[in-house]
Amino acid sequence: MDKRERYHWDVFGYLIVRNVLTGDMIEAANRAIDLHRDQVEWRPIQSAELPTMCGTAQARFEGMLTWAQPYCDPFRNMLAHPVVVDRLNVMCDPGFRLDHGPWVFVSEKGTEGLALHGSGEPHRPNVAYHHQNDKMYCGGVTVTWQLEATDGGDGGFICVPGSHKSKVAMPASVRTCEDDLGASAQPVMQAGDVLFFMDGAQTHGSQPWRGKNPRRSVLFKYAARSAARGGVASDVAPPQIYWGPQLIDGMTEVQRAVMHGPTSGSNVPSLGVNNDGDVYIEKD
Repeated sequence: MDKRERYHWDVFGYLIVRNVLTGDMIEAANRAIDLHRDQVEWRPIQSAELPTMCGTAQARFEGMLTWAQPYCDPFRNMLAHPVVVDRLNVMCDPGFRLDHGPWVFVSEKGTEGLALHGSGEPHRPNVAYHHQNDKMYCGGVTVTWQLEATDGGDGGFICVPGSHKSKVAMPASVRTCEDDLGASAQPVMQAGDVLFFMDGAQTHGSQPWRGKNPRRSVLFKYAARSAARGGVASDVAPPQIYWGPQLIDGMTEVQRAVMHGPTSGSNVPSLGVNNDGDVYIEKD
C-alpha cells in the first residue's frame, strides 16, 4: 500500500484497486454463481417507505466458500488474495480476520437501494477508524470484488467520502438521499476492480440499480484482530455458551449482563446505576 493509497484511504474512507481479477477469474466466479442459482436468497423489501430507494427485492448468495470444487475456488482465492493482505495489514493491522460473509449481491435493473448507514458519529469502537503516529487502525473493512462494471448513474454502492471523521450526526434527508447535500458519491468501477471501504465508520448504502447489465459484487466483511462485529461472534456470545452453563448458574440478570462474549450485536444488555446506587439493565 503506497503513499498515494494511504492518503486516499485516510481522507476519503474508501479505496479502489483496479484490474485485480483477470478475465478468466471473472468468468469462473460468474459461472459458479450461475450454476448455484437455486441457492439464491431474497432479502425482504426494505425500501417500501423510502421513495428514493424503492424497487424490487435484492438477490443474495452466501455459502460460496462451501461450494464443491472448483466452484468455491474463485471465492477462496479472493479470501486471502495478495492485494487484500497487503492493504488490510495496513488498514486493520496484522491479524485481521473474516468476521462475516462473504455474500454475492446480484442486482437486476429495478432492484431497490439501501438507506445510508454508518458514520464516525456516534463513535463505535468495534468499527471506528483511528490514525496516530503514522499507523492506521480500522475495526471493520468491507472488501468488494466487482464481477460486472458499474458506470456513473447506474446506482449500486454509494458513500459519503470523509464521513468516517464526522463529529456530527447524519441528517435524515442524507440517510434517505432525498437531499444528500451533494455529499454522496457513486464510485465508477470495472469488472475486476476491488473496492475497500470502512464498513461502519463510513456512511454508505446503495442506490436502486439502473444499469443495463446486472450488478454483481462479492462482499467480504473483515475485522481487526480485537474487533468482533457479527457472524459467528453473535452466535457464541450468550453467557451460557461463552462461559458454559455451570459457571453462570444462579447469577442475577445484572451479573449475567457482563458475561456476554465479544460481539457488536444489539441484543447485548447495557448496565446503568440509578440515583440510589443500584445497578440496573438499561432498556432500549
